[in-house]
This record gives sequence, C-alpha cells and structure tokens, in this order.
Amino acid sequence: MKLPEGWHNKLLGDLFTKIVVGYVGNVNDHYCDAAIGVPFYRTLNIRDGYFRHDDIRYVTPEFNDKNKKSQIENDDILIARVGANLGMVCKATGLNRTSNMANAIIIKSKSAKNSDPDFYTYFLLSTYGKSQIYAGAAGGAQGVFNTKLTQEIAVPVPPLAEQKKIAQILSAWDKAISVTEKLLTNSQYQKKALMQQLLTGKKRLQDDNGVRFSGKWNSCLVSDYFDVGSSKRVLQENWQTEGVPFLRTRELVSLSRNEPFRSEIFISDELFFEISQKYQTPKPGDFLVSGVGTLGIHYQVKSGDKFYFKDGNVLWFKLKDGIDSDYFKYCFQSDFIQDQIKAQASITTVGTYTIQNAKKTKFLCPPTFAEQQKIATVLSVADAEISTLEKKLVCLKDEKKALMQQLLTGKLRVKVEAEEAVSA
Repeated sequence: MKLPEGWHNKLLGDLFTKIVVGYVGNVNDHYCDAAIGVPFYRTLNIRDGYFRHDDIRYVTPEFNDKNKKSQIENDDILIARVGANLGMVCKATGLNRTSNMANAIIIKSKSAKNSDPDFYTYFLLSTYGKSQIYAGAAGGAQGVFNTKLTQEIAVPVPPLAEQKKIAQILSAWDKAISVTEKLLTNSQYQKKALMQQLLTGKKRLQDDNGVRFSGKWNSCLVSDYFDVGSSKRVLQENWQTEGVPFLRTRELVSLSRNEPFRSEIFISDELFFEISQKYQTPKPGDFLVSGVGTLGIHYQVKSGDKFYFKDGNVLWFKLKDGIDSDYFKYCFQSDFIQDQIKAQASITTVGTYTIQNAKKTKFLCPPTFAEQQKIATVLSVADAEISTLEKKLVCLKDEKKALMQQLLTGKLRVKVEAEEAVSA
C-alpha cells in the first residue's frame, strides 16, 4: 500500500505486542449464576463495529482467575476467529468489571505502541483489513483465524494525532448512522402498531369532510375479492434467453423489496402477446404470492409491469370489484394474514401455500371503499417515511465506507491542530 509522507507500513504485531486467543474448550462445567459469576463473552457477542451485551453467560471466579489470558478490558480489539461471524471486528466497550472471552482474537489495547485502538478497529473493519483477515482464515486449518495471522496483518501507521483525528471523524459518522437506524426502527414499530389499529377497526379515521367513519366491519375471505389461480403453463421448449422475463419465487423476493430482478428464463414477446390475449396476464392491482419457499412474500402488480411467471409456485390473486388493492396490500403485510399462511402451510405435506389455502385466507374489511382508501393513504405515508430513512441509511453507510477508504490510506489527509499533535 502506497502511503503519504509521514506514514509507514508495519505489521499489526509490531504495534500491539500482546495478541492472544480467548478461552478455547468446553465451558459447560464452569458456568454459574450471574450473581456470583464473571461475565463470559463469546463470538456471538462480536458484531462488525459494535460489542453486544445481550446473551452473556457467567463463569465461576475460579475459572476466570485460572484463565487470565482470556480476560478482556474496554478498548481491546476483538476479532471473531471461528463460526458464522468469523472475521467480524469490534472494540470492547461498556465493560464495568472483570470479564472473560471465548474463542476470539484479543488485541490488548494496553500493549499498543503509539497506536490508537479506535483507528485500528476501523482499519480492520475496512476493505483492506477484512481482505487480510478472510485471506488468512481461508488459508488456515478449517477456516480458523489465529494470533500469528493477526500479527502479520499489514497496517498503515500515521502519526498518533492523525490516527485519533481520523477515528473521531469516523466515529461521528457512526453516530449519524446509529441515530438514523434508531429512527428507522421507531418508524417501523409505529407503522406496525398503526396497522394493528387501522386494519382491525380499533382505530377509525375521518373522511374528507372530517366525519369519523362508522359501520360494522366484515370478516372476509380472499376469494370474496380475488380470483385465485396460477399461470398458463409454458413448455420448456418455448423458453429462451431473451424476451419477456419468466418470474419465479426468487425473482418475486426481489420485486417484493422493490429491487430490480434478473431472470434466467424468458419467453418471446409473440408468445407473451398470445397468452395475454387468450388467457390474460397480471393487471395492475393484482397480487403475485409465493406458494413455496419464501412463504408470504407478495408483490402488487404495477402499471407497466411485463413479465410471466412459473405456474404452481407463484399464486395469482386476480382483483375483483369492491376492494381497494392498496388496502389489501397492507392486510397482506399484517401478522393476521402472515400467521394464517404459516399455519396453513404447516399442515401440508411439503409446507406449501396452495390455491385452496389462499381462497380460505381471512382478513377484516371496513364497510366502505372510501374507508379502505383512507387507511391505505395513511399507511402509505408511513411507508414513505420508512423509505426515506432507509435510503438515508444506505447513503450514510456508503459515504462512510468511501471515506474510510480515503482516510485510512492517507489519500485524504486530515488537519491536526498543533495542540492535538503535542498532546498525542
């Protein structure tokens, strides 16, 4: 890595002279009650960029005293060395007493020589750090990362004051991301609570004249408002590599998330036109629903959509009169319908949501079309707020990632005040 003037290339082991492995072995006989035990963290407590304090076990003080090497302190850098989260990195924070750690690489911050643990945590989280961790694990026995590989990670060494300044800048981005994540979680929770109130009639809205809606709600079946079926079978001999995309459940997942999808199978425009004339194809307001695998995934067909779908695996809800499609979209998102789908699928031989299941699926419906539309409008506003926060969160994370690549390699330099350089 080419570095600017004043920066140096070194190995992580040259900067942190004490890098150890947390306790490896069976701990079952050493667990005890939290009231008398020492907190015992495991690799599941390590997540990229943050240290989890939930799902903690406790070990006896005798076990802790016997295994001092695996004790951790605030500011130690931790790397998950095995398991599903192998390679995840965080800094230990929030410890208020002696704690112990299992099966992680522990980079002792107090052993550092002119090295800021925050800066090097960010480096190990960066593309440059991660690539070395994963490359080392891939070359190790059974995909395990070890202390020797950790010591040999090549790292940049800016002046200490610059390390701290870079870490402060990235920390500010982390705080902005954290705030946005909390706002998003809160908005999602509020929408769910609103759905529970609005889609059951417990909360009634006002019409355009300011008069609260009234009247008894009805318990309805999907078959009351939708013809449920599947597509006309297209023989494999008519499949081709371009044309109208062939939709399967995997593409349906992407559509349900408003993501572009790429199909591997197509049918010709001519065949699509022939089918649409003779047998119909999905129209705006119809729904496509997964009948296998990702049960409950659904997509509301929009104007301009042009695709075909594989029969059997994807159910087709053809909209009839009397129901607002947007209202039903939110009904389908609700736990009330999703729980029915899971329950209905659980009693089938292969866990499928069938046409007959779909027809019998129940939901609640207000007595007027106007109230349906008003409920859908209110919930769409909640969706718009969630979408805005999701986009903001993606942008913040992308911008932080790009900034890390610039700051951690010295391509973008930070200004360090004279007093900061002296105090460092």
